[in-house]
Amino acid sequence: MFFLNNVHFTHKLKIMFEIKGKVAVVTGGGGVLGGSISESLLKAGAIVIILDIREENLGNRSNQLQQPGQIEGLVCNVLDMDSLKSVREKIMDKYGRIDILINAAGGNIPGATLAEDQTIFDMKIEDFNKVTNLNLNGTVYPTLVFGEAMAQNNSGSIINISSMATYSAITRVPGYSVAKTGVNIFTQWMATEMAQKFSEKIRVNAIAPGFFIGDQNRSVLINPDGSLTERSNKVIAKTPMGRFGDITELNGLVHFLCSDAASFITGAIIPVDGGFSAFSGV
Repeated sequence: MFFLNNVHFTHKLKIMFEIKGKVAVVTGGGGVLGGSISESLLKAGAIVIILDIREENLGNRSNQLQQPGQIEGLVCNVLDMDSLKSVREKIMDKYGRIDILINAAGGNIPGATLAEDQTIFDMKIEDFNKVTNLNLNGTVYPTLVFGEAMAQNNSGSIINISSMATYSAITRVPGYSVAKTGVNIFTQWMATEMAQKFSEKIRVNAIAPGFFIGDQNRSVLINPDGSLTERSNKVIAKTPMGRFGDITELNGLVHFLCSDAASFITGAIIPVDGGFSAFSGV
């Protein structure tokens, strides 16, 4: 009897975490973060539509992601409402619904990262505007467009990308920090709006990655000879786990937030940081 009950419980638990067949839209799907999340969703059997402004990135990513799930790449500018609406209509015409939105488009740009010998007054305001626009409005616009489709179906999960740069001041990245902090409050605001005015089955959350080495920050964290920079050593010293994260370590939380197992979680900003945000450094 215990064995049968245990099997039944395991089956029920598996269903709670199931995302097979769900239609997921991933902005910035041609990039490293969006690509990793897309791959994990595909492995779980989801239908994944990756969006990117660069057609060559879509082609490369689609060729790499040969998984059991179904994948489609569409060119889209997350800062253009008409482009987003056009893509939404294509998806709705083909699949009839959008269950998941991952706002992975974003990141920093070299011009918005201050050099060690620069101050805030040396920053070019046009670069500040670019990085804040990409990370904040590049999250807001897709949420409004694809979230409207979720509102019509009274169901969906939206996951935004926050950052450790929103917990306390991290030097040299003012624009990125400001934009991601805006993403946090927008996440909470939209979570409230969707639950109160549309459906409690529409959830909006954010994940806050710790430090991962990628193309955008490699030169800041890794010296040309492959050794860690002074900045990297400071990061590791404040990370209780004593290492950088692997990009795939974000995927478990993404799966959870996409599934019915997270049915009472909305408006949350959840760190995936090896303990960085919990540690005072002393």
